[in-house]
Amino acid sequence: MKKGATIVAIACLMIAGFADQTVVRTQDAEKARGGSPRIEGDEIVFNEGLTAGGLGRYGRSAIHSDPVEYRLATDTFVLPKEGDTAGKSRNGKEQAWVKITADEEGWFKGQTLRGGYLHVTMESPEERTKILEATGHSLVFVNGEPRGGDVYSYGWVQHPVRLLKGANSFLFRISRGKMRAKLTTPPGSLFLTNRDILLPDLLLDEADPAWGAVRVINATEETVKDLEISCQAEGVDAVVAPVPQIGPMTSRKVGFRFGTPEGAEAGKTEARLSLARSGGSTTEPLDTLDVKMNVVSPGSRHKVTFVSDIDGSIQYYSVTPGKLEGDARPALFLSCHGAAVKAEGQAGAYGPKSWGHVVAPTNRRPFGFDWEDWGRLDALEVLGLAEKRFDTDPQRTYLTGHSMGGHGTWHLGVTYPARFAAIAPSAGWYSFWSYGGKKRDGDSDPMEELFARGSNPSDTIGLSRNFLHHGIYILHGDRDDNVPVSEARFMRKHLSGYHADFAYYERPGAGHWWGGKCCDWPPLFDFLKHHTAPKKRDKKTVEFLTANPGVSAQSHWLTIESQIQALKISGATITQDVKERTFTGTTENVERLALDLDQLDPGDTVTIKLDGQELKDIPAPVDGQGLHLLRRSGVWEIAEKGGPGMKGPHRYGTFKDAFRNRVVFVYSTQGSEAENAWSYAKARYDAETFWYRGNGSIDVLADTEFDPTLDLDRNVVLYGNAETNSVWKPLLATSPVQVGRERIAIGDVELKGADLGCNFIRPRPGSSIASVGVVAGTGIQGMKAANSNMYFISGSGYPDLLVFSVEMLDKHFDGVRAVGYFGPDWSIRFGEFAFSD
Repeated sequence: MKKGATIVAIACLMIAGFADQTVVRTQDAEKARGGSPRIEGDEIVFNEGLTAGGLGRYGRSAIHSDPVEYRLATDTFVLPKEGDTAGKSRNGKEQAWVKITADEEGWFKGQTLRGGYLHVTMESPEERTKILEATGHSLVFVNGEPRGGDVYSYGWVQHPVRLLKGANSFLFRISRGKMRAKLTTPPGSLFLTNRDILLPDLLLDEADPAWGAVRVINATEETVKDLEISCQAEGVDAVVAPVPQIGPMTSRKVGFRFGTPEGAEAGKTEARLSLARSGGSTTEPLDTLDVKMNVVSPGSRHKVTFVSDIDGSIQYYSVTPGKLEGDARPALFLSCHGAAVKAEGQAGAYGPKSWGHVVAPTNRRPFGFDWEDWGRLDALEVLGLAEKRFDTDPQRTYLTGHSMGGHGTWHLGVTYPARFAAIAPSAGWYSFWSYGGKKRDGDSDPMEELFARGSNPSDTIGLSRNFLHHGIYILHGDRDDNVPVSEARFMRKHLSGYHADFAYYERPGAGHWWGGKCCDWPPLFDFLKHHTAPKKRDKKTVEFLTANPGVSAQSHWLTIESQIQALKISGATITQDVKERTFTGTTENVERLALDLDQLDPGDTVTIKLDGQELKDIPAPVDGQGLHLLRRSGVWEIAEKGGPGMKGPHRYGTFKDAFRNRVVFVYSTQGSEAENAWSYAKARYDAETFWYRGNGSIDVLADTEFDPTLDLDRNVVLYGNAETNSVWKPLLATSPVQVGRERIAIGDVELKGADLGCNFIRPRPGSSIASVGVVAGTGIQGMKAANSNMYFISGSGYPDLLVFSVEMLDKHFDGVRAVGYFGPDWSIRFGEFAFSD
């Protein structure tokens, strides 16, 4: 066929329940991409289907219910017809499948798509591979297998799917009221896409190549391991980077490097990305993509890219460099963006400062994680990198942000109070429970109470006395129609009860966004300029609260290392008298703490007065490790530093903590065909979801490919159970939780059934920091019950261990079988667990 010819679709689209109505839509698919036109093949556009709304109970919780997903998990789902019952809505009414038609632009719209489903059945005359391009959905089940969604309608999703001969089911879950989808023919078995590409800013006079990232799509049914990617332009040598392996029928965002062309001037430079087999420099590339990158002066606003330690992906932050005056080390203003705002847009809201640099992290995405969970980790990672790059003054680090970034300011400020001299939230909501629509998990019985603790790191008010560490400037428009001004007014009233160093300005007549000044407000920066954080040794009294020492453990010279009751808020207020060499204070829910005594001279002795007890004439440590105290049976005593096998700031849980430390996903190959298929599909879905929500790039390996003796400080998430995944034994042989077919053992307690699923976390053997996370099931029903668990939703609290049956999808919390936290030694014996029976 000649290039440019119109391609007629052979397949017809058969809508469920309307076998006599076929819909075929064809388009001339030739498009320019990266400067090179190519025929992409026929497009089959979904423009009729069946929908049912008001289904499911989700929110920001580890627990959800959904009658359609329940039928999928129990193998009772059948291709629906118009009028069939879809299940009960949240208000208890039966919902029926009804016909829905897309508009001329292919968008399905309607109230049923706000918390509902769209189902399309497609008849294929043969087995073949297509690319599913869909936008607006939370996820899609393709012939029962979960695939990542595009809830914010970025237009990035291009999932390779293998169509069966005959009927194929596409079941879209939708929450925001509209979506569209089509199937296209892949341009090759392996190809590049410019959707969601990260191009670096090239700095003049910068010697080292910068990182960028581009997605590679694998439209084959084999794992691909032998690829490399290079970036070439006139005047600069190509830098070849290996492509990490990519699993069957999925995509991965991979890094490439590119240097500033010799003699370049500020502006745009063109380059070509080439995908090839490793060592194949003399052969034709598999695919190429032409790109244009910015070349900028280091003194101009620009992006700085880096390799993240969370997952090895390529991330960036944006900088508005200061036009500095004087010789003092510069200040650093960490600025958190709002929802749908990019980091470069956030940095662009500020003019250059004469006394510091504005640094805007990404939160991993424009929506990201509301600056909690991995968004919080991104902010900390960027803060550390920027402090080093710009050699900033640690006593003059400030935190600010607008809208969702205002929430980020409240959250990061209350979580890491000693990191900032002052904070300044603008138009920010202070908690999920006050603004974000999250209903706080209940505590009506012991199991629900344990479960609810998982959300305590998000409890701004419960931790709010940490705000005493720094000054606060609150900015809000009194006509804000997005984040109500009541959020700011509440915090003003709350802080006025105990905080003496905060300012409040309510802009008359201002809405949510009133131009760059709602970020770059001169009185706000004047307030910041008048605040300097004390040096550690000069801080006389430390009052510090934490909900999880693995999230936040230290303030100045005080560290809370472990808790008596896991994830209940812990606190300590201690005053030092260097002259008298005494530390006096009280604690709440603290089992182990440490005091940094660097401010004392070697050979000094100290007296500790803690919770009414006195420990005299204690030699100050000379090894820089600090003084460690342990509360045993209610009595404080001097102790050794907690070992790496204990819970502590280095590794505390909960289950979500498994998704860091360059995590690798390991799926099973030793089970039945159905079990192995589920394991890979679930690992792929989690990797796709973390890519979408967190700009992630995660290794997904078969158990036969993973060597548990290597890379011991990498986290592992294992899919399957002890009988289906061959790395279970080397990683979890000593775990007090064991999962096999039809049984879960939790210490001496055994839960039986083939419909149980669970998530838990354990220390990785041989490592002092890495963890093993588990996504397991006792049978195919239990495994499918775990398909769309909510651990990548910000603010969804998880314990260390969660066991549920497939009935969770029908009965919500009544389907939960066990909840718990391991003890400080990661044991069952000293932990807290509750069971439904």
